Amino acid sequence: MGRSRIIFSGGGTGGHIYPAISIANELKSRDNNSEILFVGARDKMEMKIVPQYGFEILGLWISGFNRGKIFNNLLFPVKLLVSVFQSIILIKKFKPDVVVGTGGYASGPTLYIANFFNIPTLIQEQNSYPGITNKILSKRVNTICVAYRNLDKFFPKDKLVLTGNPVRSSISSNADYFDKGIRHFKLDSNKKTLLVMGGSLGSREINKSIYSIIDYLKYLNLQVIWQCGKLYYNQYKSMVDSENIKLVDFLDEINLAFSVSDFIISRAGASSVSELSIIGKPVIFIPSPNVAEDHQLKNAQAIVENDAAILVEEKNLEKDLKNKINMLNSSSELRNKLSKNIKKLAFVNATNDIVNEIKKIMN
Repeated sequence: MGRSRIIFSGGGTGGHIYPAISIANELKSRDNNSEILFVGARDKMEMKIVPQYGFEILGLWISGFNRGKIFNNLLFPVKLLVSVFQSIILIKKFKPDVVVGTGGYASGPTLYIANFFNIPTLIQEQNSYPGITNKILSKRVNTICVAYRNLDKFFPKDKLVLTGNPVRSSISSNADYFDKGIRHFKLDSNKKTLLVMGGSLGSREINKSIYSIIDYLKYLNLQVIWQCGKLYYNQYKSMVDSENIKLVDFLDEINLAFSVSDFIISRAGASSVSELSIIGKPVIFIPSPNVAEDHQLKNAQAIVENDAAILVEEKNLEKDLKNKINMLNSSSELRNKLSKNIKKLAFVNATNDIVNEIKKIMN
């Protein structure tokens, strides 16, 4: 057999892009001769991110159906038709052995056409509640790799493989980072540390809530690493001068932040949930309500049902957040229980297992 040719299609959010990059890197490490092509949506973030990792990407003229603003959908049928023709051309030209979809607009036409030409296909579904594209594609694909149990209510049971989600190779629960992290963030090793993450861009509501309880956090003798996002950094930098608050726009050294934290506040995107399960620290999930199918809330609920995290919905932040932080801060028993239970949900070999499934279905 000649060199393997693989197409990855997906994007729109980091949660669709980074899993694809992790899988592609694992395939490359096993077979450096394999040819890998990414297919994304022409004006989405994958067009900038993927080339930074050394992979070629082509963009389709495709966007999602806007449920809120119907007039924005006038071009949708045209874009869909054009992207289907673009997919026919690129699949005929590249001749892939397998096509892998990780979710997002572009994966729809790419996998649909691959199925039409009887090319083996695999979906990697990150969330506990699948999007409409993957639900439609699931009827034709060969294999569906999932991160949550009980997804047979959405997908054909005989195609499901429970693998977990790929995480960045840099993520680990290595305790050796602790001393380095204390120095990096200029922390007091005798105090407990709360890590607050609102996603790469930051969360307005989480930021507002943390700012409103700064005095309370100081009263609890907590030090806080607060990742507020690039959009909000200048605003809060001028307002926060407390010694116990370490304000950052973005966490380049994410492992150092994980290593020094006693508990964590986070959004509940699929990648975040998977990484936090591996890290195994107690978590308060605050799902974003502004995502398709409310999937972040469903992701968080799937963890909470296993007694493995605390959930605070954004609408209840003012009422509940202080209380939940105090509960975690004051009870080592609760922290240990959540930590132990979330570790049980971790899939440490997810990327490797997904690549094994891709290899199985290759022509």
